[in-house]
Amino acid sequence: MTIPTSYRAATVQFEPTMYEKKRNIERLLKLCAEAAAEGARLIVTPEMGTTGYCWYDRDEVKPFVETVPGPSTDRFQRICEQHDCYIVLGMPEVDPATELYYNTAVLIGPNGIVGRHRKSHPYIAEPKWAANGDVAHQVFDTELGRIGMLVCMDLHFFETARIEAVAGADVICHISNWLQERTPAPYWINRAFENSCYVIEANRWGLERTVQFSGGSCIIEPDGRVAVSIDSGDGIAYAQVDLGKSRKREVLGEKVFEKRRPELYPELMTNSFTWNPGDFFKLYGYQPIPKGKLSQLAVVQLSPADDVAANLATIEHRARDLVAAAQPDMIVFPELSLTGLTDPAARAEGVEGPAVKALTRLAMKLRTYIVAGLAERDGDGIYNTAVLAGPEGLAGSYRKIHLGNADMGWATAGDRWKVFDLALGRVGIAIGHDALYPEAIRSLALRGCDIVACPSAIAGVFTGSHAGTAIPHNYPIPKGADPYHWHAFRTRGGENNVYLAFANVFDPPRGFLGASAVFGPDNFVFPRQETAILDQEEGAVATIDTSNLDTPYPTNIVRRKDLVVMRLPHHYLPLVTWHQ
Repeated sequence: MTIPTSYRAATVQFEPTMYEKKRNIERLLKLCAEAAAEGARLIVTPEMGTTGYCWYDRDEVKPFVETVPGPSTDRFQRICEQHDCYIVLGMPEVDPATELYYNTAVLIGPNGIVGRHRKSHPYIAEPKWAANGDVAHQVFDTELGRIGMLVCMDLHFFETARIEAVAGADVICHISNWLQERTPAPYWINRAFENSCYVIEANRWGLERTVQFSGGSCIIEPDGRVAVSIDSGDGIAYAQVDLGKSRKREVLGEKVFEKRRPELYPELMTNSFTWNPGDFFKLYGYQPIPKGKLSQLAVVQLSPADDVAANLATIEHRARDLVAAAQPDMIVFPELSLTGLTDPAARAEGVEGPAVKALTRLAMKLRTYIVAGLAERDGDGIYNTAVLAGPEGLAGSYRKIHLGNADMGWATAGDRWKVFDLALGRVGIAIGHDALYPEAIRSLALRGCDIVACPSAIAGVFTGSHAGTAIPHNYPIPKGADPYHWHAFRTRGGENNVYLAFANVFDPPRGFLGASAVFGPDNFVFPRQETAILDQEEGAVATIDTSNLDTPYPTNIVRRKDLVVMRLPHHYLPLVTWHQ
C-alpha cells in the first residue's frame, strides 16, 4: 500500500432534519460529492447526520435505523469509488443479530466498508434508544494512513483518543452533535495537542427540539492549531493533512509516547468513583477523604533565579503579599522555583537541607501551605522534586515521574504518585511535563484528589484564542472573543473534576510564557470557575469548595467526579500494557 505523505481533507458541517432521512442523505451526498470533486481524500460528516439526533426512544428512531453495510453506506461508497476517497458517515445502526441500535461512525472507502466505531460513552438521552458501543476503539490502516474514529461524548474521556493514538492513529475523525459551548471546543483541541495527531471534527449546527448545537466544524493540527473552521451554517472546510507532522509524536517538542510510564497507570483500569467515595475511601478505616472546606487556593508566576537565597527571598515576598491580601490556604510556586532552571544539579540539596527548612519555616509563620520545586539530591540520585510545607511543618514531597527534555541530563525519574490529606481536601502533585500526560492527572483523580498542585516550567504555546461565534447560545455560555478560549491545563482540571493549580515559569525570552491559573473542576460551568490567566510575574487567588452538604452522598462535583464516574475502563487496557 502506497501512502501519500500529505493529502487534502474536508470536514462537512450540516443540519439534518428529523423525520426527513431521504432529504438528509441527499444533502449529505451532495456535500460529500462536492468535497470529493475539490480533491478531498478524507471527508468527515456529523454524528447522526442521516437522521437528526434528539430521538425520544427506540420506537421513534426505529423507522430510520440501518445495517452496516446497507442502502445508505452503499450510496456513499459509490462516491468513494468514483473519487478514490474515504468518507466517515454518522448514522443510527441496527445490529441484525440482536436488534440493538447503536450511534455509529462508519469509515467507507473505495472498496467498501473499512470499519466502524459504535459510540462507547453515550450522552444523556442516548440510552433511551442506543446501546453502549461494543466495538473497541480501533485504528484502521488505509491508503491515507492510520485512521481512528470517535463519536461526540467519547472525546470527553481522554482514554478514547489516547488508545487510538497509542495504536498509531495519524488522524482521529470525531463526529459530533456538540452543544452548550463555543466551538471549536477546547476538548477537541486538547485531544489533537496531547496526542500529536490530527483531529478532523464534523459537528452539526442548528436547533432541534430546543437543543442549540454549536457548529464549529474544523480540522486541528497536531500542535493544537485550528487550521480551518466553520462557525455556523452548512458548509465544507478543507485543510492539508501532513503525515510527517503527526508521526513525529511530539508535544511541545517532547517525545511523549516514548516517555509514557504505563507501569504506573494501573488506576486507569479501575473506577474508584463507581461507589459512594465517602464509603469507598474510608473502607477498612484506611485513608478516608478529608471533610473538605471552603478555601483560598493561589498560584504565583515568576522566573526563578540561579541563586537559592534570591529565590527564597522572592517566594517570601510573594507569599507575604498574598497572605496579606487574601489569606490563601495554599500557594503553589513554579517548578524548580527554589533552585533555579540553569544547571539545577549544581544547586541540588536534600529535602532536609537549608532551602526546604527555610521554606517550611515560612509556611509555618504564614500559617499556609506552600508548594515549591527544587532539584533534590538523595544519595547518588538527583530528582526534580516538589515539596509541600504547611503550618504543621514539612508535609511531604513528590518526585517528577515524566521527565522533560530539560530534565534528562540531570534528573532521575520518580516512581510513585503522592497524595496528601489536608484540611482543604485531598491534594495531589504533578510537576510540569507530568501534566502533558493525561494519564497522570487521571491517576491522581482516581486516588480521590480534590486538588492537584502543578508547579511547572513548560515552555511553548498551549493556549489558543477564539474570535467569537454567531451561534445564538443562551447566557451564560460565552459567545464573544476570548484570548484564552483553549488552555491545555484548564482541560486537565475539568476532565478530572479537580481544582488544578497551574503555576508556570514566566520568562518569555527563554520561551516560558506563563499562563498560570487556578482552574475549576467543571469546564461546562460558565462563567468559568477560575482565576485570571496570568501574563506577567504575579499571583492569583481563587475560592475553592471541597465541602459537602450534610448527607451521606457527595453533593460537590469534586467529590462526585461526574465525568470520572462515566468512564468505561474495560475499554482502556492498551493504556496500561507495558509487558511486551
